[in-house]
Amino acid sequence: MTRTQPFASQPPSTRPEGLHLAIIGAGPAGLSLALQARHALPRARITVFDARAADHDVAADARTLALSLGTVQELQRMGVWPAIAATGQTAPILTVHVSQQQPTVLWPGRTQPEVRITALEQAVPQLGAVLSYGTLVAPLQAAWLDACALEPHRLAMRFGTPVHGLKALAHGVEVDADIAEAVDVAVVAEGGVFGQRAALNWPEGLQRDYEQTAWVGQVRLAADHPIGVAYERFTPSGPAALLPLPDGPLMGPGGVPAADSRHGRRAALVWCVGRNDDPVAQLNETQRLTLLNTLFHPEVGPIEAVSSLKGFPLGLQAHRRLVEDGAIVRIGNAAQTLHPVAGQGFNLAMRDVHELLAALRQADAVGITGAAAAGTRSAAVRGALARFERRRQPDRWALMATTDLLARSFTWPAPILATARGLGLGALQALSPAKRLLARSMMFGWR
Repeated sequence: MTRTQPFASQPPSTRPEGLHLAIIGAGPAGLSLALQARHALPRARITVFDARAADHDVAADARTLALSLGTVQELQRMGVWPAIAATGQTAPILTVHVSQQQPTVLWPGRTQPEVRITALEQAVPQLGAVLSYGTLVAPLQAAWLDACALEPHRLAMRFGTPVHGLKALAHGVEVDADIAEAVDVAVVAEGGVFGQRAALNWPEGLQRDYEQTAWVGQVRLAADHPIGVAYERFTPSGPAALLPLPDGPLMGPGGVPAADSRHGRRAALVWCVGRNDDPVAQLNETQRLTLLNTLFHPEVGPIEAVSSLKGFPLGLQAHRRLVEDGAIVRIGNAAQTLHPVAGQGFNLAMRDVHELLAALRQADAVGITGAAAAGTRSAAVRGALARFERRRQPDRWALMATTDLLARSFTWPAPILATARGLGLGALQALSPAKRLLARSMMFGWR
């Protein structure tokens, strides 16, 4: 195929004969794909595009991410987990506790129903981990820049280079990043939150505004609070979650230190409420703290302080397809934005990465010598991406359906919903096979 913009540092005599893969977005999904593609596709030419400047401090991004065990294992296989763990800014998830605030009518037990999943009963070292966006992305970026320095003939990082558009070609995709460049496969890995939907230029797909706001920040718990417990609490207004964090001072959204800067046991807070009847927006931090202490399961104990909070609108956006025009792929948040009730956005992206590379290995083996070979490999790429899409859709749609059902359920009549949900929690806790299936889906996805 014709390449309109070859790298100046890559003379034709040394150009590899594998695929040319363009990755748009140097966030955790895009960088994970690039690092794994380096080894999975050893002959491929891989270029990562990102609009941010090269000197932008990604380590300072304090947004919280929950990683499943499968994602942690993938980062271990990539060789970046030791650098992530060395920051001291990760916390293991050892227990997941799910309950609801409303009482369950007709429940026969002495206590209200709940689900408790532990790493010990699942025979794993941890169910997952919690860390900040910057703690994850900074080591990934450093590893990719090191790889580019070692193999400049086939690996490249283009900072300060926004991609303005993608155009399907007969045998690939044209990437418009001020100068047009033809590639075999373009992977869109930069997404956003629901409130940024106008900027994402979504083609036809699913869109649903949940009319909810997620308030995010941090809380300080009692010093003797158990380590590694994640709490999910269903309330009449929406779900609320506490995710374990390493001990330290409270930080507000954007990494701004809280007014109460004492060192202590912390948790990340995700507090979802109805947008039209928001009990959080007009409260000050003292009032929010009082309300939070009525919200969670008694096991949480006293919440001693809360940072400033930032609100995000919640909704569902999803492309019906993961592959367009045969060679344009979307992964992670570029393919769908989900309600945070399950905390699975990045984990879904990592499973996309795994399946995409498995599909592309065979296509990368097709040479590029001569016009006929270009068509042969283009057909191989299209077939590989079609297989990727077939394999990913069940897991993707199952997770979207689950989070969508949970998100919309808070608009249903509360007494009926509370009873049904409470009975479901009690049955799930009592049925060990069902609980193991749920635990496995949390750790590794529906596959």
